[in-house]
Amino acid sequence: MDKEEQDRLKKLAAVKAAELVKPKMKLGVGTGSTVAFLIAELGRRKKEEGLELAAVVTTSSRSKKQLESYGFQVDELATVDQLDLTIDGADRIAANFDGIKGGGGALTMEKNVAVNSRQVVWIVDESKMVDHLSGFPLPVEVLPISCEQNFKLFQAEGLNPKWRLTGNKRFVTHYGNYIIDLNIDPIPVPSGLADYLDHTVGVVEHGLFLGMCNEVIIAHVNGNIEDRKK
Repeated sequence: MDKEEQDRLKKLAAVKAAELVKPKMKLGVGTGSTVAFLIAELGRRKKEEGLELAAVVTTSSRSKKQLESYGFQVDELATVDQLDLTIDGADRIAANFDGIKGGGGALTMEKNVAVNSRQVVWIVDESKMVDHLSGFPLPVEVLPISCEQNFKLFQAEGLNPKWRLTGNKRFVTHYGNYIIDLNIDPIPVPSGLADYLDHTVGVVEHGLFLGMCNEVIIAHVNGNIEDRKK
């Protein structure tokens, strides 16, 4: 699938997801190329329909800038009791609605927003759907103080770690940490790996989003927009 076709599908899914956004909602907005189409549609609705939201929280500075360009005020998560709805993309989604996220490096904020939302909807094109979590490296955000020990530990466990790089330097997250991508394909027991990472000192967060998503909107190559609910 070429980029032009993928973007067309992403836009179709994003416009469909925007229909879920109701006036006066407390809305969480993710990050990534699909979400950029969502924000553009929300901006159109604000201009043409006068859409007003009680609060908007986002997971990246890029989404924040785009939302503000359309006249939305973006709030900090800590100032909002609970979000009504969060719409985000995903890197892979399994048949049971478990997902891998963090390809853009914002996994820690993305997970914090997701767990503080009553409903979580992911919008993707059909290439992101898999039967079992596979086909994408698992991001793990680690503290610089113990990152080398974490990397060696993951090597010893056979998790095939690789540093995420920007050019020839290590990628630095919004919070000043590094990301180690684990290359496990497929992930045999996602819940077991999540538990292991949750209990590993030095790990800030990981990209396994398990049991968090309620609904997936999928754009298919044939133009069909599928709305799967858990």
